[in-house]
Amino acid sequence: MTRISTEFQLPPLAAYIHIPWCVRKCPYCDFNSHAAGPELPEDAYVDALLADLDLDAADRHGRVLTSIFFGGGTPSLFSAKALDRLLQGVEQRLPFAGDIEITLEANPGTFEQAKFRDYRAAGINRLSIGVQSFQPKKLQALGRIHNGEEAIRAADMARAAGFDNFNLDLMHGLPDQSIEDALDDLRIAVEQSPTHLSWYQLTMEPNTVFWSQPPVLPEDDVLWDIQEAGQAYLAANGYAQYEISAYARAGKQARHNLNYWAFGDFIGIGAGAHGKLSSPDGTIRRTWKTRLPKDYLNSAKPFLAGQRILNADELPFEFLMNALRLTEGVPAEQFAQRTGLDLATIKASREDAVRRGLLADRPNRLVASEKGQLFLNDLLQLFLAEER
Repeated sequence: MTRISTEFQLPPLAAYIHIPWCVRKCPYCDFNSHAAGPELPEDAYVDALLADLDLDAADRHGRVLTSIFFGGGTPSLFSAKALDRLLQGVEQRLPFAGDIEITLEANPGTFEQAKFRDYRAAGINRLSIGVQSFQPKKLQALGRIHNGEEAIRAADMARAAGFDNFNLDLMHGLPDQSIEDALDDLRIAVEQSPTHLSWYQLTMEPNTVFWSQPPVLPEDDVLWDIQEAGQAYLAANGYAQYEISAYARAGKQARHNLNYWAFGDFIGIGAGAHGKLSSPDGTIRRTWKTRLPKDYLNSAKPFLAGQRILNADELPFEFLMNALRLTEGVPAEQFAQRTGLDLATIKASREDAVRRGLLADRPNRLVASEKGQLFLNDLLQLFLAEER
């Protein structure tokens, strides 16, 4: 398959920073998270993150950082002092865009008013609060360390600390959850006036407690009804769906996630962090870092655990598996700009998807139909190399 370098453009650049420690690992969680000891090695970890970034900074290729996302684990276990030093170090290596979005994931059980004022002073301007549910039995089933009152208080504290832009993470399809239960969670969430809501279905992932000891989940027809009722409720309350599990007030979509879904670049630093980086010649590679914190902190071991250059046959699927999650998809021209491939590369697959009713018949956009959103895996299957 021929690459067309004249079409290729370096995409925007973001950074993902992984903080791997949490108070207690939840039974559904398959992220790289580890129970924290009595004292976190903050200084050593910040030093390691900056040394890791030194190795990736050459991949900036003249770009500024448009967003930073602190994920985990529970990044809010780290002190504001440590994150302030880290952000200063990042900016020295990678200049920030003037309107950079800097998001910190936070657990309601770790909220302290003064601490979050200090986070805001350090330059963090967006929070993503891991609520999951407001109901005691559901939180207990999920192994969360907070209760519903603490979740509400966390939203209040976020506003009081100066965060006028924050997300609430909620899950649905929880053990023994009814439609009324799910809508109650959404009602309480909306009452907190977040600018953004992530509302996604609980899934059983390998290498989790729930995988080996699965709880009783709602039947498929109940899951469907929950999804429909929740989408309608959020739309009626001013939260427009822009991705399969993301809803936002006007102009408050998560910029970091939009960059990810639109096949933008992101440097990944921290234990187990993944990255996606492009070169001016159109080479695109995925990277992943050493997973265990003790190994990541061991100066005798490399930060980079592995990397892989994407070949041209993989690029259509790699691009579309995220872009088609967006309810409005992406401009068709972005396919060539982000992959270096002519749009004609996927002409046959695209026409097939339109015939099947999975892709909208819009010449200037790549966007899943309503049916395609529901059967996204079937749609994406058409763009695998062996299917084209």
